[in-house]
Amino acid sequence: MTAGREPWTWDINWASTLAYHADRSPGRTVVRFGQDALTYADLYHRVRRLAAGLTAAGVQQGDVVGLLADNSPEFLEVMLAVNYVGAIVMPVNTRLTDTEIAYILGHSRARMLMVGASSDALAQRAVSKAGTSLHCVSMSSPATGEGAASGWQALASIRTGPPAGGPVRMAPDDQHRLMYTSGTTSRPKGVMISHGNLFWKNAGHSVALGLTRDDVGLVCGPLYHVGALDLTATTLLHVGGTLVIQPRFRASDVIDELGQGAVTTVWLAPAMLNAVLAEPGVGDQDMSSVRIIVGGGEKMPEHLILRLQAVFPNAWFADAYGLTETVSGDTFLDADSTMSRRGSVGKAVPYLDVSIWDPGTRQPVPAGQPGEVMLRGPKVFAGYWENREATSEAFTDGWFHTGDIGVADKDGYLYIVDRLKDVIISGGENVASSEVERVIYDYPGVHECAVVARHDAQWGEVPVAYVVMAGVGPATEASIIEHCRQALARFKAPKAVFFADVLPRTSSGKVLKRALREMANGQ
Repeated sequence: MTAGREPWTWDINWASTLAYHADRSPGRTVVRFGQDALTYADLYHRVRRLAAGLTAAGVQQGDVVGLLADNSPEFLEVMLAVNYVGAIVMPVNTRLTDTEIAYILGHSRARMLMVGASSDALAQRAVSKAGTSLHCVSMSSPATGEGAASGWQALASIRTGPPAGGPVRMAPDDQHRLMYTSGTTSRPKGVMISHGNLFWKNAGHSVALGLTRDDVGLVCGPLYHVGALDLTATTLLHVGGTLVIQPRFRASDVIDELGQGAVTTVWLAPAMLNAVLAEPGVGDQDMSSVRIIVGGGEKMPEHLILRLQAVFPNAWFADAYGLTETVSGDTFLDADSTMSRRGSVGKAVPYLDVSIWDPGTRQPVPAGQPGEVMLRGPKVFAGYWENREATSEAFTDGWFHTGDIGVADKDGYLYIVDRLKDVIISGGENVASSEVERVIYDYPGVHECAVVARHDAQWGEVPVAYVVMAGVGPATEASIIEHCRQALARFKAPKAVFFADVLPRTSSGKVLKRALREMANGQ
């Protein structure tokens, strides 16, 4: 809470939402994980006992508690228990190196680290490198062996006492979560997400997606990322729905679950959706229960949208746009516009303003003109942890600089053109990599592609393309370049084409263009 402020008289703690549903619908299933199921009353009891254990272990209001784990019911239990006592939960990407995790633990000044069974060894190395005093709790058993940190204990051992009382009352600007994102800087930045940010995100998504307590969401992406956590899990917990959690993404497992007829909504990153649609026999399953598939991150080619509609006949493909800094899901494309406005990420959710600004003048631009996407509203974070400079640079007059280049048409539909840093300046001309990618996707047999800048002595930068083929028809570097020249100005056509089996991606499934730029420039 802000220093000197009177105690908050009403509560916005996320854990209080769980308390409400446990009281009103105690027998309703909140989580299914394999053959196991938890009711709202079960989860609330576990959260209260763990909250008491956290307090006994010394966790206080405002402390940071790291969470390094794969998907499981315990992941949600820990998040809610940490918030229950007024502390700040910090999900950590399990795909990071021990050095990266050590930096995050040190920079955040984490008081405790909760560790999933598969991450024990990684956590031990990271804690050793961090060189900080840290209470470590294993969700399986106390970590042992060479390099094990002192103070390790098992999760079960700290939830053996009596349940805690009610959740600590939290104000809208009190921190709920800390999430580190790499962005374009040399060090990751800690995104501070408040209880108010989460509440307004949940409220907006409930309205925009029409989610109710009758919905069942499949969580198959990593919960340490806002995609699975906030485009599925937290919103459904907000409305009292049910979550089906899978430990990790496997296309065949996703198809098996969706084919059982219970799941109504799922978030799938582009690479995940591609894998599901490419799985043999996917079209033989009855997917009629699925009514919402939230996507986003990349423009889907028309043939994949048609394939999706054939496999999921009742599903609304809600193409989305969002960032960690806004708790994700800032815009959704409505079902009626899936084909007519293909490539658009739709309109803003309730309680959020979107504007397109000229990056130079920092003034709004007319409809149809590209500029930086700016966001303002109660779901937008307040700043970066211990980084005043980055926070100051991220905002202008209350508007958040997303770093994305977008266009809003006359009806207010948003199209993401590129990242501000991904615009290729060739001979003084701006080349939007997404425009070149759209043309390459029209070449027969192209499954995926990405266009990035390569340094050039004459032109400064030139576009080059990385292409993954689906094995349909012949393709050569020369044929794809010529195809582009038929549809684009010559300076926009790629100067080289590299064929790959896969494209490097982030944990959320987005193409990692930074890695491709480094490859293109021999770094």
